[in-house]
Amino acid sequence: MIVFRLTKQKYASDMSGKGAEKVGGRWNSRGIAVTYTSDSRALCMAEVAVHTPLGILPEDYYLVSIRIPDELKITSIEEKELPHNWRNIPYSRSTKLLVDQIILKNKAAIIKVPSAVVDGDYNYLINPMHKDSNKIEIIKSEKYTFDNRLFKR
Repeated sequence: MIVFRLTKQKYASDMSGKGAEKVGGRWNSRGIAVTYTSDSRALCMAEVAVHTPLGILPEDYYLVSIRIPDELKITSIEEKELPHNWRNIPYSRSTKLLVDQIILKNKAAIIKVPSAVVDGDYNYLINPMHKDSNKIEIIKSEKYTFDNRLFKR
């Protein structure tokens, strides 16, 4: 399986999850390392867009293609398993704790979660502490230019 990540150039080769560890996110608490990826390039772009103020065109981004070997176990969290407020901002503590437990117990290298941005699409969280995470590899990294129409005021 190939998943995608949009990130600043200086982080394009970094799969450590340190960025998410520093600030936390919808699916992880601060202090828990995880690398966020998406099942499509379009979802990556949408995820960046929802975190970028209108009028500011994101620059210096790279699209990173990542290969997850088919034999790796993927733990899936289905939307029906989540509390009604899982899409809220600020992020629900319950979604963080759900994934934190999977990561802390090293249950899986990959966790499939529903996208809060695009219904029917998924994000794939990479657990960099899992023993199989070294089998996951970056296969391509290329400069990405956003269409400025998406960020017009």
